[in-house]
Amino acid sequence: MKQKKNRNSYILGMVYLFILLFAGLAVYLCYFTWKEAPQLVNSPYNGRLEKLNETCIRGDIVSADGQVLAASKVDDKGNEERSYLYGAVFSHVVGYTSVGEAGLESFANYYLLNSHESAWNKLYKELTDRKADGDTVVTTLDTKLQKIVYDAMEGYEGACVVMEPSTGKILAMVSKPDFDPNTLEEDYADLVSDSSNSNLVNRVTQGLYSPGSIFKIVTALAYIEQNPDDWEDYTYNCQGAITVDGKTVRCAHGNAHGKVDLKRAFALSCNGAFINMGLSLDADLYRQTAERLQFNQKLTTKFPVAASKFDLNSDSSQWSVMQTSFGQGNTLVTPLQNAMIVSAVANKGIMMNPMLLDEVKSTDGTQVETFAPESLGSVMTAKQASIMEEMMTEVVNNGTAKILQSENYQAAAKTGSAQTDNEKETNAWLTAYAPVKNPQLVVSIVLEEAGAGSEAGGPIVKKIFDAYLEK
Repeated sequence: MKQKKNRNSYILGMVYLFILLFAGLAVYLCYFTWKEAPQLVNSPYNGRLEKLNETCIRGDIVSADGQVLAASKVDDKGNEERSYLYGAVFSHVVGYTSVGEAGLESFANYYLLNSHESAWNKLYKELTDRKADGDTVVTTLDTKLQKIVYDAMEGYEGACVVMEPSTGKILAMVSKPDFDPNTLEEDYADLVSDSSNSNLVNRVTQGLYSPGSIFKIVTALAYIEQNPDDWEDYTYNCQGAITVDGKTVRCAHGNAHGKVDLKRAFALSCNGAFINMGLSLDADLYRQTAERLQFNQKLTTKFPVAASKFDLNSDSSQWSVMQTSFGQGNTLVTPLQNAMIVSAVANKGIMMNPMLLDEVKSTDGTQVETFAPESLGSVMTAKQASIMEEMMTEVVNNGTAKILQSENYQAAAKTGSAQTDNEKETNAWLTAYAPVKNPQLVVSIVLEEAGAGSEAGGPIVKKIFDAYLEK
């Protein structure tokens, strides 16, 4: 009897185990369908896309203001040709399909190769041996802003992204040098034959740069978090350089800023003060602040973004801490992630996931799918965001970004110059948002080997703000 009871308990245990495994599989399938299916569908290894391509004419990609950015032309024999109506202006963000796929052409592939035409239209086209018309992908991009950024960056190499901080919508994305997607197939061999050529790289999402002084936003936030009761009492007497254990770092142009508090040090971008602050921080907590701001994280955007890097910890050398504190050393960031951090400041501490897709429509204008803004949660308190806003406003009013002053709006900003090679000019950074009272735009720009952020990037950011906020 006892043996039979044990056998029944064993059978019952196995039943429960299989029920648990089945439930786990069901949960995973639900998660996969909801979260991972778009990535699977858009995978180049998915044969379903090739089948869709045989029955559907690739749909249009349009801007938020209704301009067609990419369309398919079909001749009398049914041959298709992809046309990019703005040429190189949207090259990296819209992408291409001629030599593989990139940009929106890649991660919106499934929507472009699906058709929600009426059943009668589909049946008629099938009977007449014609393809159905693919759906239209409506982006968040603003053609006017994109053109302004593109033209203003003429002659530079670098990247610029413009975002709406409250939603994460990307309004403009420009990477230089660029290419013409209309002639990419003919130009491709020349573009890839030189290993130093990087025209095809989208620097906004894939460019990893030393942040320079724009990283002082992160260091300042870490200092405020670790000194919540007395950060306002911080002072430092800047003599133009700081020396620790025989290693010296100078402020820009060797400027001696004198006695500064945290706000003044931030406005003047005082390297000495930030190194002094950095050396006082708990490195592990400093790292936690950076990782909350998405450093060392795989971003959950619907398009690929390189992971930014922050490698300080409690075992790091003093020199590494000194370098990291003002944005040098091994720290790397993409222009997009930098825009996300500044957007969080503008958005009272809430970081939004960047988005490029707004909605999908059928050819007759019927809405097929919409994409809602996604919050990544609070990365700083509203009070901390307010403090950072006050300091970034001071950068414009009495600091290194006076070029952004305007009678029509108040901007907040941080400038930066990042050294990459002692024999070359620094990379110029500028990140800003406006207007402060009702933030509508965040801009993050880096110009390679262009010198000071305010001098090189300032005029471009000013053009963007003036065009958008004075309309």
